[in-house]
Amino acid sequence: MDKIKENVFEDAITTAFKPSIKSNRKFLAPQTGISESKKTLSDGHLCKKANQIRKDIVEVAIRNGAGHIAPSLSCVDILTALYYRIMNISRYPQWEERDRLIFSKAHGCYGLYAILADIGYIKREDWENFYKGSFLSGCVERSLENGIEASCGSLGHGLPIAVGIAFGAKLQNKSYRVYCIVGDGEMQEGSNWEAVQFAVKHKLSNLTVIIDNNTLQAMDFLENVLTLEGRKDDLQRKMQAFGFEAITCNGHNIQDIVSTLEKWKEGAKDISPPQVLIANTIKGYGLLCMESVPKFHFRIPTEEELKMGNRYE
Repeated sequence: MDKIKENVFEDAITTAFKPSIKSNRKFLAPQTGISESKKTLSDGHLCKKANQIRKDIVEVAIRNGAGHIAPSLSCVDILTALYYRIMNISRYPQWEERDRLIFSKAHGCYGLYAILADIGYIKREDWENFYKGSFLSGCVERSLENGIEASCGSLGHGLPIAVGIAFGAKLQNKSYRVYCIVGDGEMQEGSNWEAVQFAVKHKLSNLTVIIDNNTLQAMDFLENVLTLEGRKDDLQRKMQAFGFEAITCNGHNIQDIVSTLEKWKEGAKDISPPQVLIANTIKGYGLLCMESVPKFHFRIPTEEELKMGNRYE
């Protein structure tokens, strides 16, 4: 039985790193990496980029009748920091040494799509036609040639996948890092805590989890569901208790996000446990009618509601 389990595990690791079946090309090294240019962006330019992405999300989603705008807006600054400053990526999405991002809170994927279109991983027309016949779905589906590392959507799947990829990288002595964005409500899933225990047990210092802590899950606040009332540091206390190195920051302050992630990346050799950044965010951030309003989890704002204004123009 143990031998069978071992073989199954080896098959899973092999599959995780197998090139996409749609492409026979191996990407061994970047010739002109995105990472070479994105690091020249100042914090101010990163903020401008984040606002550009917010505007893009709102325009495409409203024009095409796509819901889930609010959970997409809360994580824009996180994604901007990762793609334009932190992650080691190339103009080739399947470069073998790339850092991996698993986007587990898959319903809020519009910011990811907008960025992938901005950096050339997906065609602009595919993003423009989202919800109108494009291959892009309402929840992310794995497409390595387009920079999407894993299919998610049923919550509680992405973090275990990220842990498996990080463990595989450690077994193979690979230098790339694995990042995983999860929702705070999603952290109620038991599968996540099994993954957390595994990550700590195997000292996956190459894994960084970022929790989009917007205090809402679907149509209600976390405190009305499972989080103890008044316990604002609930997730940090839990993750530290399990053995993660945990820091909380303002999830809409790109400088705070970047400084923490850079510290972990640059000090990787001296860090043993996996890390978690609890990013305190606002659901619907950017549209004043939508911010921290539960009914906007999937609802599209009306013309009158949009007249309340925004933060990105």
